[in-house]
Amino acid sequence: MRISAISKEAPDVEVLTLPDSERSSLSVRAKAVVFSDPRSQALWRELDKVAPSEASVLILGETGTGKEIIARELHSRSGRTGPFIAVNCGALTETLAESELFGHEAGSFTGAAKMRTGWFEAAEGGTLFLDEIGDLPLSLQVKLLRVLQEREVVRVGGRKPIPVNVRFVSGTNIDLSQAVTAGNFRQDLFYRLNVVLLHLLPLRQRAGDIMPLVDHFLALYSQRLGIARPELSSGARQALLSYAWPGNIRELENVVHYALLMCGKDDVQREHLRFSQDDALPREGGNDNDAASLGSALEQAFVEESGNAWHVIEHEIVTRAFAHCGHNQVQAARMLGISRNVLRSLMARHGLLPGRAEKADIRMVSSA
Repeated sequence: MRISAISKEAPDVEVLTLPDSERSSLSVRAKAVVFSDPRSQALWRELDKVAPSEASVLILGETGTGKEIIARELHSRSGRTGPFIAVNCGALTETLAESELFGHEAGSFTGAAKMRTGWFEAAEGGTLFLDEIGDLPLSLQVKLLRVLQEREVVRVGGRKPIPVNVRFVSGTNIDLSQAVTAGNFRQDLFYRLNVVLLHLLPLRQRAGDIMPLVDHFLALYSQRLGIARPELSSGARQALLSYAWPGNIRELENVVHYALLMCGKDDVQREHLRFSQDDALPREGGNDNDAASLGSALEQAFVEESGNAWHVIEHEIVTRAFAHCGHNQVQAARMLGISRNVLRSLMARHGLLPGRAEKADIRMVSSA
């Protein structure tokens, strides 16, 4: 969805947003993207050139930068008449992923009472966007490569190849070339995906987009809350521009929403802004003391938890890292320098995952 910008900073800039039906408040996805910053404008021009082609596109960007919105814009400019379908690979369970992507025949496994088409067939004539493709299991990467090469799928339990006409776009927040080196991602699949690479920079590297996005969300949430749109104080503006935005556009939206709830009928002040890393700023001269405190804590664990020290320390690291990152698995894994799959294994070991299976965040919508 495209709307005219309401930004005082960049009145001629358009805002790309998700369709109304896709604006779940529980999602970590970005809900809007603007192209005001010169680096964003360069991406816009690149997108305009590659959209009409049939080339596979890999969108690289941190969580919350707007990868799905860019994929939708590629589809809208491609001239394709089929639907746009978005699938989050991180939400697919390994046992059901093949069936979800490629479909299955009736009786192919327990519970498969009826034939079901997969996402590739459902996207016929349109675009299939696989987000967080770096989370796709190796066993499934082989089958995905074959589909991209042959342009046909074979349903689980079936033998007949089914031709598919699908524009393939993928997204990731990790460096797939490093994943290839580490043996976590197939090199041949990486080359197949990486025909066109669109690098969506984090918000901290495109400061020219910050205030247009702030203006957009101020207008949006003022309307939803039924209040007059407030002004920003100079202190609030400076804080918004100088913050690093680890959660990118999604965090910016939350900060603006919270500020409107706090300011009432007044202007937005610095104290109305709640940043996730307000309490994580380094303390001057505190590094040596912090290292000594950590060492003492470890020594105490070695003595008090003899024979179980590693389990206790590991539990503390995983629990605190997850909480520090706002219970966001992707950010916690990145901070610790491990993959999301490894983090989930550690969380499962320490009983930190929900008791019930997570509901897959798979969305299928027709092109607007």
